[in-house]
Amino acid sequence: MKIGIAIFPTDKAIQPAQLAKEVEDRGFESLWFPEHSHIPTSRITPWGGREGAPPLPEEYWRTHDQFVGLAAAAAVTENLMLGTGITLVAQRDPLWLAKECASLDLISNGRFILGIGYGWNKEEMANHGIKYTERRAITRENMLACREIWTNDEAQFAGDHVNFDSSWSWPKPVQPGGPKVILGGAAGPKTIKDIVEFCDGWMPISGRHDLAGPIQEVRQAAEDAGRDPATLEFGQFGTPGKPDVLESLEEVGVSRAVLWLPPEGPDTTLPLLDSYTELL
Repeated sequence: MKIGIAIFPTDKAIQPAQLAKEVEDRGFESLWFPEHSHIPTSRITPWGGREGAPPLPEEYWRTHDQFVGLAAAAAVTENLMLGTGITLVAQRDPLWLAKECASLDLISNGRFILGIGYGWNKEEMANHGIKYTERRAITRENMLACREIWTNDEAQFAGDHVNFDSSWSWPKPVQPGGPKVILGGAAGPKTIKDIVEFCDGWMPISGRHDLAGPIQEVRQAAEDAGRDPATLEFGQFGTPGKPDVLESLEEVGVSRAVLWLPPEGPDTTLPLLDSYTELL
């Protein structure tokens, strides 16, 4: 079981470079940063898109750019894996996204993991010119376009949402085929299809989704599509820091658990990080 750490890196929290060193020094496998470009103050969409959810915490609109934060983390570490948890792919230009991912993968010497999601904040998407009902299709084409750029010296793409002529784009990622792409969210039929087509695994949030059944469904879908199920890995965000929870996850095929830190300063985060080391 690989154990990672996730936090909203904000202007009020422990800063990325300091946290990355502390996480690596304690022996954790990975560090993950989420993102939101902004949060419209209208607050039409409830937190996570779930009716009756509590008010949205302010860290959602105070986050650093995740790629800048992870680049700072890469500069002060040697072995720590660096992940986005998650990147809102539909809201990003795929040409820039491909370059950011490849740059971070090269700078970190192949230590980048691209965690992605479809997104839930309708008004945030609208400000980016994205229709909520099209977010899945846009995410798919953006990721296929990134794969094209990562793996070809002369890349081109023609789709319903993404189009670019034969182009050069460097750097290329250190990892063959590009960084691992891990999709979050509930593993319904559409999500499973996307996992099998252009992802390397699935990692939902703890407490929201059953894991045992969907993991088997994903593996079966991969086999049906002619893909080796062993090429897919499974994880969980926000895992409770308890040994029996980790053991139960391992039993159903989960190989990575990511524990949350609160977006607070070192006085709060480092003692909690110390308590998590007992799980290692």
